[in-house]
Amino acid sequence: MEQGEKLGMLLAVNTGKPVPVMHGRQEVQTGIFKKTVAGPVRITVNGLPGDGQADPVNHGGPDKAVCVYTQSHWRHWERVWGESPAFGAFGENFTITDGVEQDVGIGDIIRVGGAVVQVSQPRLPCFKLGLRHGKPELPGMVLETGYTGYYFRVLEEGDVREGDTLIRIMRQPVRLSVYEAVRIMKFERTSLEAAERLQAAPGLAEGWKEELGIRIEKLRSGAEGGEPL
Repeated sequence: MEQGEKLGMLLAVNTGKPVPVMHGRQEVQTGIFKKTVAGPVRITVNGLPGDGQADPVNHGGPDKAVCVYTQSHWRHWERVWGESPAFGAFGENFTITDGVEQDVGIGDIIRVGGAVVQVSQPRLPCFKLGLRHGKPELPGMVLETGYTGYYFRVLEEGDVREGDTLIRIMRQPVRLSVYEAVRIMKFERTSLEAAERLQAAPGLAEGWKEELGIRIEKLRSGAEGGEPL
């Protein structure tokens, strides 16, 4: 077996194309309704076959090729909902056994099946997750817990299937966890030091780097006597 640290096991691969749903009186398209598919499934730099996103600005693309959620959080949601989530319940492509946000770092490189992937950014839930479950408060609850999930970019394309082991083959020397990244992006918005630290994280998604760059510029302007953020 390749040298590395076992991060968990792939329980399910889930895909889905956008479908229309009602949001109040408005119809919106969403790809959050995922169904488990039998393997092997080939993952590519652009994602999985049979998967799609209704909002390509905020979802999909090479930095967000694969959305991941861990079964470790199911016990919490069972207590909150009174029922157990199902595979794909959080719109994830990979449901895995372990790999919680505190233990997974931005830029970590992982082998799963015949593919090699890299953690690129946290997954930040939008209102469509609430629509998926009829719980409009759910995105806020996910953020507060830090049980957000995260995204992989694909470094080496290959086939994956349920039962594959995820092996972390490289950690970044200066570690910044997915959980910390969420806290900085959403709850530490006035900290220049935190924003700079996150922006400098090796492997961070380009979209996050750009957003943090705007924040850093505004925070520096405020510190120099200009308009604060």
